[in-house]
Amino acid sequence: MRWMLLMTLMLGGLARGADPGPGAEPSVAPQTEPTPAELEALQKALGQDAATPGPAPSNPIAAAVQSMNPDLSLIFDGSLSWFSDEAPDQRGGHDPNKTGFGFNQLELHAGASVDPFFRFDANIVFAQFGVEVEEAYATSLGLPAGLQLRAGQFLTRFGRKNPTHPHQWAFLDQPLAFGKFFGSEGSRGLGVELSWLTPLPWYAEVVVSASEAGGECCARSFLGANDTGVHGLGDFLYTMALKQFWDLGPDWGLSFGLSAQLGPSSSGHGNRAMLLGADLFLRWRPRGGPGRTSVDLTVEALARGRELPDRVVWDGGGYAELRWAIDAEWAIAARHELVTGLEDDPLDPTWTETRQRTALALDFLPSHFSRLRLQLGRDQNPARDEVGWMAMLGLEVAIGAHGAHAY
Repeated sequence: MRWMLLMTLMLGGLARGADPGPGAEPSVAPQTEPTPAELEALQKALGQDAATPGPAPSNPIAAAVQSMNPDLSLIFDGSLSWFSDEAPDQRGGHDPNKTGFGFNQLELHAGASVDPFFRFDANIVFAQFGVEVEEAYATSLGLPAGLQLRAGQFLTRFGRKNPTHPHQWAFLDQPLAFGKFFGSEGSRGLGVELSWLTPLPWYAEVVVSASEAGGECCARSFLGANDTGVHGLGDFLYTMALKQFWDLGPDWGLSFGLSAQLGPSSSGHGNRAMLLGADLFLRWRPRGGPGRTSVDLTVEALARGRELPDRVVWDGGGYAELRWAIDAEWAIAARHELVTGLEDDPLDPTWTETRQRTALALDFLPSHFSRLRLQLGRDQNPARDEVGWMAMLGLEVAIGAHGAHAY
C-alpha cells in the first residue's frame, strides 16, 4: 500500500499546481512543497521500505537448474576453392587446402553459468573425419579486486587473433605467422590462467597463464611433437599479455596489446624458446550513422627466439588487415602477410627466405547468422618455383545462441 500513498501524494501536488482554466483568477501561487502531514506520511513510508529485508540470496538449486539448460550453437564453415599449386602450403588446420570442396569445420559451442562461482564453456570441433576438443574450461565468477581465474583447455590470450575462432576472422585462412610459430590450431593447451583488470583510468588488463608446452598443433615453437613431459616448473609454457583500450572520441577506438611466451625447446635439454608479440586494432565507427558502417585496421607482429645446440636464432612475421564494413550486408577487406625464414632451421628446413602472401575478400551477410565470402589470394613462397594463386568461396551458417564478439 505504500506505493499507493506515494502516488496519492504526487497526484495531489499536481492537482494543486494545475492551471485554473481560462477566465479564472489564480488565487494563490501553485504549491510545490508537500504539507507537513504529507511530509510525515512520506517519511514514514520510506522508513518502512528501509526496514524491509532485501531479496534473498540466489538459490543454488535454481542456479543448478539453469546450468542444465546451456546456451548451444552450431557453426558450419565450408568452402569451394581453386589453387594454382597442386599441393598448396596452407598452415592452418581449418584452412581450405585443396582445389575442390572443403569441410573446414563444424563447431559446437555450449556454455552456461554452473553456479554463483563458475561458468563453463566448451567448443567441440567436428571435421570430415574426426572430432577434437578445441576448448573446455571453467571461468570464475565474482573474484574480488578485478581478478578472474580460468582453468581447463583454452586458446591462450597471446595477441589479438589467437584467442578467437575462424568464424570471427576477416579471412578464410589462418595467418601464416600463426601456423609457423604456434601450429595449425594456434596457441592452445591445458592449463590455468589468471587475469587482472587494473584500476588504471583506461582499460588495462594483465593476463598470465601456465599451460602445456607440447603438441605439434599448438606449441610448435616449444616442445612441439617431442613432448618430454613435466618434471618441474620450467617444463610449462608461460604466457603473459597486457591488453589496453582507449576511447579516442565519439567515433574512434584504439586497442593495443603486448604479449610474450616462454617455455622449453625441443632443440636440446635445457634449451629455451621465446615468442614476443605486439598487436594494434583501430576502429572508426560513426555513432548514429546509417547501417553498421565501420573501418577496422588490425596489425600484429611476432618475433621468435630459440636456443639451438650451437647458436641462438631469431625470425619473425606478422600481418596487416584493413576491413571496411560498408553496411550490415556488405564488407570488403585486404590483408598482407610477411614471415621471414632461416638457414638450417630444423623446424622448417625449406623456409629459408621471406614468404609473402596477399589476399582480398568480399563478404555478403544475408543476416547475422549467415555469410558468403569470396577471397582471392597471391602467395609468394620462395620454396616453390612459381607464385601461387588461389580463389576461395566460403559459406558460414550458424544456429542457436550467438553472443556478441569481443571488441
